[in-house]
Amino acid sequence: MKKGIHPENYRTVIFKDMSNGDMFLSRSTAKTNETEVFEGVEYPVIKLEISSSSHPFYTGKSTLVDTAGRVDKFMSRYKMVKK
Repeated sequence: MKKGIHPENYRTVIFKDMSNGDMFLSRSTAKTNETEVFEGVEYPVIKLEISSSSHPFYTGKSTLVDTAGRVDKFMSRYKMVKK
């Protein structure tokens, strides 16, 4: 890595998926005041709503979720054309 191109606060942090509790280490400059112990060492924690360990696309558990009903409208149109 080149010297002097990263900010001073570029450090190892824990990214924690709040939907399933999985954690992984990476480096980031994001600000956080929370810390947590991971593998015996204390690191700053950045909380995520979703990560690759819980995202339906990566886990193979994808479902059609649409609050506006667009998927249902499309499916009903497609079924009418198909018949």
